[in-house]
Amino acid sequence: MAAAKRYYLTTPIYYVNDAPHIGHAYTSLACDALARFKRLDGFEVKFLTGTDEHGQKVAKAAEAAGVDPQTHTDRVSQHFRDLSPVMNYSNDDFIRTTEPRHARACQELWKRMKANGHIYLGRFAGWYAVRDEAFYDESELVDGKAPTGAEVEWFEEENYFFDLSKWQQPLLDFYEANPRFLAPRTRRNEIVSFVSSGLRDLSISRTSFKWGVPVPDDPKHIMYVWIDALTNYMSAAGFPEESGDYARFWPADLHMVGKDIIRFHTVYWPAFLMAAGLTPPKRVFAHGWWTNEGQKMSKSLNNFITPQDLIGRYGLDPVRYFLLRELPFGQDGNFSHQAMIRRINTDLANDLGNLAQRVLTQINRNCEAKVPQAGALTEADDRLLAAAHGMLARVRAEYDEQQFHRALEAEWEVVGAANRYVDEQAPWALKKTDPARMATALYVLAETIRHLALLAQPVMPQSSARMLDLLAVPEVARSFAALGPSGALKAGTPLPKPEGIFPRHVEDGPAAKAGG
Repeated sequence: MAAAKRYYLTTPIYYVNDAPHIGHAYTSLACDALARFKRLDGFEVKFLTGTDEHGQKVAKAAEAAGVDPQTHTDRVSQHFRDLSPVMNYSNDDFIRTTEPRHARACQELWKRMKANGHIYLGRFAGWYAVRDEAFYDESELVDGKAPTGAEVEWFEEENYFFDLSKWQQPLLDFYEANPRFLAPRTRRNEIVSFVSSGLRDLSISRTSFKWGVPVPDDPKHIMYVWIDALTNYMSAAGFPEESGDYARFWPADLHMVGKDIIRFHTVYWPAFLMAAGLTPPKRVFAHGWWTNEGQKMSKSLNNFITPQDLIGRYGLDPVRYFLLRELPFGQDGNFSHQAMIRRINTDLANDLGNLAQRVLTQINRNCEAKVPQAGALTEADDRLLAAAHGMLARVRAEYDEQQFHRALEAEWEVVGAANRYVDEQAPWALKKTDPARMATALYVLAETIRHLALLAQPVMPQSSARMLDLLAVPEVARSFAALGPSGALKAGTPLPKPEGIFPRHVEDGPAAKAGG
């Protein structure tokens, strides 16, 4: 029996300082599409998301709200949990860093790093940004602020330190030996340059506040929030238990993160793990940021886009499609309502939706509402079916590189080929001159639409399911194992009455003016 194929992927855990916006939704959506793809491709998948609930920033936010930190995190964390059904995410677990399973994992990681001689007690003095939960050298400050724009304050305290300075060469060797570990290439170059310039030991505990995981055997110290936060990926897998999910899924196949936290995930995290004698994750991918109509999203501009607003206006699957198609994944990009409407009306309504609608309508009218019987195939038929059958290999390669936009482009090349085939074959004309040829052409098109619907499932699960329903494809035949001739539609299968899947979007009233 073949070894089980497993895949463990994670979102960053989201900081509980505000309600989720489209940036949070984007990261989790990419992971959801990849998780769904892998499941359909025969993998056992563990897909994790959650919330990061400790640290000075959370303690201050709770104080400002007039509640204790646990009450504050319970409330805000729920907003992120509620995002999963809104966006139709398929995560298998939701980790909170205030859970007992997480504290156990953090303390065990600390004990192993200390036992291996990589933690020592010292005194820290330097610049610290509460907003970033990060330290910065004097040389990194820009006009007296962190490079992120966060305010910094001078900080002095007795702390435990991690000997990060000793990990410069081991990290560079690790990057060299694992070229897929860090992507995209621009981020890899950035991190290799940062590590090559030298590393300083890292302060990894606090005594000035108490909202965090206690340091083992020294409870007046709590752990630096990034040791705490990063460990979530193992605590959700059951670490330190050596059996169960940890044995089956670790090391993680992919950590998906925003570009602002790439240093923590590709410098600190592998160093912590190697120091504890544990295996680092296989890959970290840092995606870019969305702007809103050309402006950076910020509280001060009051221009955050919420997933709920977009879904209410455009529908769930069109929003999912737009976010993963519009922007080369890994780069920054601009959200605009005009671009959203263009994608809905062109890609979805005109191209894929119209293809399915006119083919299924022809079958309903001219083939007794049953899957038609194919006769001898022509060169044009073979060419279109070969394109449909070849999609999986192309799309799989793009998903494995987190190039979701290119995967969708590959699918839409086949959509375009199918629409051209309809125009060339003109089955409505063949009805009178050659009914058998008409049936063959419509069968080839129905098979092509089946392939398109199967491969669109990771991004647009609801719309794809409706399309497969219209083709009478049973639930058991909707994995990628059904792609190709072995899962082909059976002639004579009754089909339901066709219906539109992707209506055109027409703006009216105030929204039209606001949306541009």
